[in-house]
Amino acid sequence: MKIGERKAETGKSGEADFRRRTFEFAARTVRLVEALPSSPTNNAIGHQLLWAGTSVGANARAAKRARSRAEFAAKMGIVEEEADESMYWIELLVELKKTDPKKVEPLHKEANAILSIAIASIKTAKSNAR
Repeated sequence: MKIGERKAETGKSGEADFRRRTFEFAARTVRLVEALPSSPTNNAIGHQLLWAGTSVGANARAAKRARSRAEFAAKMGIVEEEADESMYWIELLVELKKTDPKKVEPLHKEANAILSIAIASIKTAKSNAR
């Protein structure tokens, strides 16, 4: 088992899969930013993308430890915001022709999938709290 890797808990495979996906998303984001050629623009956008992309995984992990449904929804709200922001920075890199669109398309799609899962999780947590 690698550092940071945990065995999936019985009955929690969807949750474990989401945490794995957000962790891998963060790692892929770091690799993308590190691969950008150094320039003032790339450094600025890369810094923003790095913060947003790594925050996705960190907050997904924090949501697992939430003490209430409200806290869970709040942490997942951050996941939602940061996944959306990651998409923005990736789109900006593509628009400015700072990276190959085909190279970042899978990362952009994963950010969108994480965003959708976060939104659904927030809705479920809020509806179960009633």
